[in-house]
Amino acid sequence: MTPMEKHKGFTLWFTGLPSSGKTTLAGIVAAELKARGRFVEILDGDEVRKHLTKGLGFSREDRDENIRRIGYVCRLLSRNGTIAIAAAISPYRAVRDEVRSGHETDRFVEVFVNTPLDLCIQRDVKGLYKKALAGEIKNFTGVSDPYEPPLTPELAIDTPAESERQSAARILARLEQLGLVEPAIEPTYTAEEAEKIKERLTRLGYIEQ
Repeated sequence: MTPMEKHKGFTLWFTGLPSSGKTTLAGIVAAELKARGRFVEILDGDEVRKHLTKGLGFSREDRDENIRRIGYVCRLLSRNGTIAIAAAISPYRAVRDEVRSGHETDRFVEVFVNTPLDLCIQRDVKGLYKKALAGEIKNFTGVSDPYEPPLTPELAIDTPAESERQSAARILARLEQLGLVEPAIEPTYTAEEAEKIKERLTRLGYIEQ
């Protein structure tokens, strides 16, 4: 990796149901990338709605506009050498693909946090699913509004099958495999975890045997 490539930005886009674990994984990955000397910014869906998209509601049109604005900021950050990490539900496939198309080729990495609905409900500390199931919240993704999973994400995270640290290690390994970040001098995951990551990537076809 040349010095220019080392400091070239990209967008890491986490998508998944509410309470799937997007923000947690984004935070773990961001901390490791910062430890490797990279410039990183996280655009969390809840925080963005408090500031950048405060006036938008939850209709299909407003949700799409919310994602377009997040994508625009990510594109500005990434083309100026920052790793932009978006952790937003982004339920609709078409607008996610639209955001991808606005980035340079190979500078948009989509991570599908594939957490089953029942587990998301268990994890929901805010009680939003409970309210949505009771009809108190309208247009709630996964209950009264659809979630369209990505068809070909760069990586899918099976959260019931691994710990948050294992998932984060797999994301970092994929970024290394794509040539977007340099390997850590001292890996944050154990040799055993690294072997599991390698086996999984091999099964998925990312590493040739």
